[in-house]
Amino acid sequence: MSMTMESQRLSSYRRRFGPQATAVHQPLRSSPLLWLMSPSPSTRVSMTKKKSSSLSIRAGPRFFQDKADFSLADALNTEFKETRTNEKVEMMELNDRFASYIEKVRFLEQQNKVLVAELNQIRDKEPTKLSDIYQEELRELRRLVDQLSNAKTRLEIERENLLDDVNGLRAGEQPARLELHVLLAGAVTSPPLLSPTWQDVDNAALVRLDLERKVESLQEEINFLRKVHEEELRELQEQLAQQQVHIEMDMSKPDLTAALREIRIQYESMASNNMHETEEWYKSKFADLTDAAARNIEALRLAKQEANEYRRQLQALTCDLESLRGMNESLERQLREMEDRYAIETASYQDTVIRLEEDIRSLKEEMARHLQEYQDLLNVKLALDIEIATYRKRMEGCTPGGHCLSPCANSAPGHCWIECLGSHALSLREEPEPNPGSKLSQPLEESCPDPRLAAWAHLAHVLLEANDFQSSPCNPTDLKSIHASRSVQAARR
Repeated sequence: MSMTMESQRLSSYRRRFGPQATAVHQPLRSSPLLWLMSPSPSTRVSMTKKKSSSLSIRAGPRFFQDKADFSLADALNTEFKETRTNEKVEMMELNDRFASYIEKVRFLEQQNKVLVAELNQIRDKEPTKLSDIYQEELRELRRLVDQLSNAKTRLEIERENLLDDVNGLRAGEQPARLELHVLLAGAVTSPPLLSPTWQDVDNAALVRLDLERKVESLQEEINFLRKVHEEELRELQEQLAQQQVHIEMDMSKPDLTAALREIRIQYESMASNNMHETEEWYKSKFADLTDAAARNIEALRLAKQEANEYRRQLQALTCDLESLRGMNESLERQLREMEDRYAIETASYQDTVIRLEEDIRSLKEEMARHLQEYQDLLNVKLALDIEIATYRKRMEGCTPGGHCLSPCANSAPGHCWIECLGSHALSLREEPEPNPGSKLSQPLEESCPDPRLAAWAHLAHVLLEANDFQSSPCNPTDLKSIHASRSVQAARR
């Protein structure tokens, strides 16, 4: 409808303003199909050029202007008709697709309503309680199995503990064992009258316990099946009430009885099947639990053996540790004793070293003093040897009366007097010729008994020594040789 109104508006607009205005406003349409079917930029440029040419032609004669207007209007009309045709076809296709979508949405809404109604109906129904009953029964059975497993494990642990106690008692109680053997021997020797009776009593008690356990299990199964049957019957009644089935009441009573009998037979068969299935399931579960318990017992036994082995290893390692600890303590005690002893010995050795160092230092000082004295003595001896040699040389050239045999013309002033004085001093000693082993090796002042002669001798010795060192032809090498020879002789002595 809108398309027809738009086409009418465009046609009236064309009649009023001409085809140029239509051509100018055509690209401004908002339809995508018109945009796609609109002329390309080159076409628009050509159209603009045509428009400008038409405007330029208007300035010319009126004939050319009308002719150009008619050709442009025909082209625009043809293009517009094609565009309108394509738009109509596309709109028809879109309308068909939209109508199919609407139908599909309506159908889906109806289906949704139906599903919502079914969901509400299902939600309004009371859920069945059979699964709850079965789950409760299974929980009870599982709890019972867990209790039995725990009790069995506890009894096994107690049995193991009792076996350990028995082993300990067997190992430690020999008198009790002897007494037990005596009692057993007495029981064997007594007439075995009560043994069959006790065996029958034990068998009867075992049978009674087995029958009681079976009665309890059957009673529990009966109660369970009764609950199941009541729940199924209640659910069937509710289903029948919801279905609102109108049953005609013109049937006879025997037919109702037969129907009830058939229903009862069906339920009994269902109950027997359920009981059989439940019994089979219970047996299978009990067998599985028995196998699991056996596996667990074996694993527990292995774990106990491993724990005992570890305990023995731990005890052995503990004993080794204690022995090593005692050894370590003894070694530490010995080490402390040795350290104390060595510390005492070290202190004594240090005291000895200090004392020896002091002795060495005192000996070194004494040795240095002796060496100094020895050096002094050597120097004195050397001086005495030189003095003796000088006296000998002078004595060889002088008379016993103190007069020199050799002329003193070449001597220095006073030298002859000194020599004569020395000869006179030597003549007073009354010794014709000194030797190295005589008392001449000692100083003259020590060998002369007269102090005045000793003083004169000492003065003569000093003067002669000074004069000899000034005018004597001997050199220091002779003195060194003399000193060396005297040192060798002293060492030999």
